[in-house]
Amino acid sequence: MIFHYLKPYYLRMFFGLIIKMLGTFMDLGLPWVLAYIIDNIIPLQNVSLILWWGVVMVALSVGARSFNIIANRMAAWVARNTTRTLRHDLFEKILSLSGAQLDYFTIPSLEARMTSDTYNIHSMIGMMQRIGVRAPIILIGGIIITSTLEPVLTLVLVGVLPFLAFIVIFVSKKGIPLYIRLQQSVDKMVRVVRENITGIRVIKALSKSSYEKKRFFDVNTELMNKELKAGTTMAITNPAMNLMLNIGLTLVVIVGAYRVNLGASQPGKIVAFLSYFAIMLQAVMAITRIFVVYSKASASAARIAQVLNAPEDLKTIENTKLIRPEYHIAFNHVSFSYSKEPNIVDVDFAIKKGGSLGIIGSTGSGKTTLVNLLMRFYDVDEGSITIDGRDIRSFDKQQLRKKFGVVFQNDVLFADRIYENISFGRDLPYERVHKAAADAQAASFINELEAGLDFSLAIKGNNLSGGQKQRLLIARALAGKPEILILDDSSRALDYRTDALLRKAIRENYQDTTMIVIAQRISSVMKLDHILVLEDGKVAGYGSHEELLAACSVYQEIYQSQMMS
Repeated sequence: MIFHYLKPYYLRMFFGLIIKMLGTFMDLGLPWVLAYIIDNIIPLQNVSLILWWGVVMVALSVGARSFNIIANRMAAWVARNTTRTLRHDLFEKILSLSGAQLDYFTIPSLEARMTSDTYNIHSMIGMMQRIGVRAPIILIGGIIITSTLEPVLTLVLVGVLPFLAFIVIFVSKKGIPLYIRLQQSVDKMVRVVRENITGIRVIKALSKSSYEKKRFFDVNTELMNKELKAGTTMAITNPAMNLMLNIGLTLVVIVGAYRVNLGASQPGKIVAFLSYFAIMLQAVMAITRIFVVYSKASASAARIAQVLNAPEDLKTIENTKLIRPEYHIAFNHVSFSYSKEPNIVDVDFAIKKGGSLGIIGSTGSGKTTLVNLLMRFYDVDEGSITIDGRDIRSFDKQQLRKKFGVVFQNDVLFADRIYENISFGRDLPYERVHKAAADAQAASFINELEAGLDFSLAIKGNNLSGGQKQRLLIARALAGKPEILILDDSSRALDYRTDALLRKAIRENYQDTTMIVIAQRISSVMKLDHILVLEDGKVAGYGSHEELLAACSVYQEIYQSQMMS
């Protein structure tokens, strides 16, 4: 998956690789020049020659640093742009997920994949281009150069390498599954934090701070334990490899001293060999860091790929024949379940164009589920839903959803101007936005604000009252002049007078718009053309207010409890 995103930057990576190699080769040349000076130049006692070779060492050092800096910046550029594209595609994919897929992945988990998981991949891409190129070259190049200087000592060093390789491979195999479980714990913690921040006022109002602190403490402790286990496992590499390398270094010193004493080697070569051993030690340590970062990134890449490779859940079908084309919207014996238990069972009704339908029922009766199915956040299990006789599954999803103006139960306002919150990226004229606000009964309070439509809202519109926020959300739905208007319990924060004025404005100014109103209050639906009464996902009644009062016991009970009290 990651290689696909790196493809546009292969040329830049190639040049970065060449530059990094040149800088690394210059680093490798420094100990060799030092050995040559000690063993061959100093015995000549020629100061000018010593100074000339000193200049060579300075040039190699400056060149190595310069090339490494350039290569590192190129690596950072590639990592930044690759991760940006990955985040963009991941975000785009998340927007296309069906309701069932969002339920499966969960919002906190998707947030973690968008943030911490993409950051892990960013770190790996950058490190692989920097240390991932430099460390192997130093290790392999160092072995080659030291073999020309001191073959016997090189054998000592090479004898240690298989043990180092075993440590890296063994720990990495253990580490990747641990990091996958760690990221799952991050998901849980994000979910708890998100729930607490969203519901902080309720938590304070009900004095549940201690309970939520305990809840967060539990998930935070679980996360800490998994971090500790993963970190402890991966931390084995450093001390274990240090031990092996120090054993090798000790053997090199002993064998080197013995060979110099016998006259089989020169002091300069031993000094150079020790220098190579030191930089090779750093390279091996760098490789261990790469494997730690790789383990994290591998787990993160698998989680991101799971989202990106999620199959299209809502497939478009061919429109074969029209069903009840005389109706604008029709539910044709629709059944649906979120899991095993049915949530909607054999729901059948139809609305003519410009008509209005109220949906009422107890909590959990399936009211909002009908909207989710109509807007195709989920697909029906049985039956079909049609618009103008055409199965909604035959529409392009964007084409379908442009037909709707909708206000959900838990809709959101953004930290932006009132105009932007109503226009919602549609670049609507100010006059049209103001007209929608007036119809939504929001113009009265907007006009009282000094900046009017340019007034800036706080996050979630927290500098407005509940009723004011509700009216802005309704204005947003009306501003697009929708073919179908859905108000899902949108009058709960409105007083009776404002609710009545709103319904009057919609009735007069949006006569061609088919309206569906989900409500808890009978007063919000009693004047609509038809009312659908739901009970446990089944149709308990369908008809006008008068017809239901005469024939539907469930509606009669709701009416008596609300209107007679």
